[in-house]
Amino acid sequence: MKNIMNAPFLKEFVKTTSNMYRLGWDERNGGNISYLLSDEEVKEYEIDEVIRELPLGFDAKKLAGRYFLMTGTGKYFKNCEDDPENNLGIIRIKEDGSTSELMWGFKDGGKFTSETPAHLMSHIARLSVDPSNRVVLHTHPQNIMAMTFIHPISDREFTRTIWKMNNECIIVFPDGIGTLPWMVCGTNEIGEATAEKMKQYRIVIWPNHGIYGVGSSLDEAFGLVETVEKAAMIYNIIGERKIINPITDEDLKNLAEYFNVNYRKDFLDI
Repeated sequence: MKNIMNAPFLKEFVKTTSNMYRLGWDERNGGNISYLLSDEEVKEYEIDEVIRELPLGFDAKKLAGRYFLMTGTGKYFKNCEDDPENNLGIIRIKEDGSTSELMWGFKDGGKFTSETPAHLMSHIARLSVDPSNRVVLHTHPQNIMAMTFIHPISDREFTRTIWKMNNECIIVFPDGIGTLPWMVCGTNEIGEATAEKMKQYRIVIWPNHGIYGVGSSLDEAFGLVETVEKAAMIYNIIGERKIINPITDEDLKNLAEYFNVNYRKDFLDI
């Protein structure tokens, strides 16, 4: 059996947390990531003994037997690179669906992120839509957060504005952006609301808080959030100034059709 500290998926996970901290997206212990590991990835490494059990606080039977690499509650992304075994953990969902088994990590007695319900509910929702979606990433990018204070919060309006800030946006996320009203974070209620949006979107905005993004890989989920954040930055730079060279709805239609992506036609005025 191989030492998990050499696992490519762990190294990539740590690199992602470091990049997110470096970009200023994850202050203090903000942000969290969960990565659904395949059986092939897991079986190569020394994680076949249960360390302890951790209650989940909701019914996750649909994920029974699955393994997740996750960030820990109260842990700082900036520390993951130097001490992954304390700041990260791998859990396996038990058959009862209400409990997980810690297979590796959280060595100092810690546990998974407090937003685990939102993550696992989102995994369930996305797997029902696209079985390749294995990563759920939550973070606090500055420009996205700033935009939620000054922009109407609706799926259609938020999507339209972001699409119009960069030609790439409708190509990268033609399915659009989901938005929620302000809700208390860390609760099952916000997890359920996020998961419901995840049935339609790979991006969900939590106003005044941050963003959820999903993907088939860490790179894809990270790149998705990165693209939205860049567009939000452009929006914030423009501010109240008049736009004299806009990306029009017709332009967005032409982009989507040229790149053959299945976009939300109901989000355009054509």
